[in-house]
Amino acid sequence: MSQSLSRALTILIRLGEGPRTMDQLAEELGVHKTTVLRLVRTLEEERFVYRDRAHGFHIGSRTFELSHAALAQRGIRDIAAPHLAGLNRSTGQTVHLGVYEGGDVVYLDKFESRQPIRMYSRIGAPMPLHATAIAKVLLADLPAAERERVAARLDYTRFTDRTITDAATLLAELRRVAAQGYAVDDAEHETFINCIAAPVRDASGAVVAGISLSVPDVVLGRDQVRALLPELRRTALDVSADCGHHPVNGPAGGA
Repeated sequence: MSQSLSRALTILIRLGEGPRTMDQLAEELGVHKTTVLRLVRTLEEERFVYRDRAHGFHIGSRTFELSHAALAQRGIRDIAAPHLAGLNRSTGQTVHLGVYEGGDVVYLDKFESRQPIRMYSRIGAPMPLHATAIAKVLLADLPAAERERVAARLDYTRFTDRTITDAATLLAELRRVAAQGYAVDDAEHETFINCIAAPVRDASGAVVAGISLSVPDVVLGRDQVRALLPELRRTALDVSADCGHHPVNGPAGGA
């Protein structure tokens, strides 16, 4: 029984790396194809594995259900916290974790800057969807039709002379964010704050959170803030990895 369990788990691990044929699984496990077939049939019945029309095997929907349940039990805030603390220590700047829920972007966590001049923000408070970097990385991952619906319903309050004030401009910005894998807020919400943000992805590749660095311009100029992008994106990648995201051909969408 323990050997069968070990082989079944190995099958799931291999399929997590990519689809496999029966012959490939048999070779990788070092067993006869009949043994693989017996194990795969059981996994199929429980939806841990599914077989496509070409008889290739893939991770099944039950696996995704379990991964989401595991994350829900632990919570993205707990997963991200040590990484955010490390980013805060290394940069000395304000770090936020935000999520898109119920049509709003809210901060789940915050690590304060060590600088005497810092950004005011509050955990749980909604952020402007058109004027913050963290909102942009979250909206950029939405399906195109949903992005358009969100853009159409916004009031586009002008906070500064750099604030985006119409749907067409916002949608163009979100397409740019999706392509480059990060977002910027160049004094779009507050005249004296520059901000950069990167997405956190789960095992399915979907963006489940955003991480941002916010810096007053008297502390660092715009170019100096953007120079922190590699460190921010590495942090987002590390959090994504802990959320089960392991890109095969490089980071999807930059994270």
